[in-house]
Amino acid sequence: MDEKTLIAKRVALELLDGDLVNLGIGLPTLVARYVPAGRHVFFQSENGIVGMSGPINGAENHDLTDAGGSPISALPGAASFDSAMSFGLIRGGHLDVTVLGGLQVDEEGHLANWMVPGKMVPGMGGAMDLVTGARRVIVAMQHSAKGESKIVKRCTLPLTSVRRVDLVVTDLAVLEPTDAGLVLKETAPGVTVEQVIANTGAELIVSPDLRTMPLEG
Repeated sequence: MDEKTLIAKRVALELLDGDLVNLGIGLPTLVARYVPAGRHVFFQSENGIVGMSGPINGAENHDLTDAGGSPISALPGAASFDSAMSFGLIRGGHLDVTVLGGLQVDEEGHLANWMVPGKMVPGMGGAMDLVTGARRVIVAMQHSAKGESKIVKRCTLPLTSVRRVDLVVTDLAVLEPTDAGLVLKETAPGVTVEQVIANTGAELIVSPDLRTMPLEG
């Protein structure tokens, strides 16, 4: 199993029946593939749809896309609307969960995911609204990039929000930001605590209930 699939499978287990969920561009979009059978989750995209699905057996409609421009399918009962309505849902606190990628998360649970200074970016998109407005924020990202940990003591990249995120799922671990610091709750299959600590640029509190990351609901 590749790293992105592992992360997406673990995040999918966090989604509850009836949740209204926004998936960010990139890795988070994979989460929709792994929602446990029998669990009904409503996916929203900030470009204006509730009730979207990723491509199913080639049934995608190229006139319908997610926020990243990838074709999607609309499930029976789906609703489409303009961006004003879409961001009204987000800013109004109606999203149960948002799943976003990350460039950095620090010990205080701050997320930086929209800009690398000196590099061209199209803009912050809906990231700032999503982190501020959703009831629960889950960051889905690889633990390290180019040999450097993305879990850091303090973010050096511009913050997306000063709000503390609720959960961080990486290819090595599941971390929960708390008042006391970053709690290591789970390690990926075959990964030791020592490996997680060695690949992390922040202090970790090892949970007394530490377990191996589940991948099936």
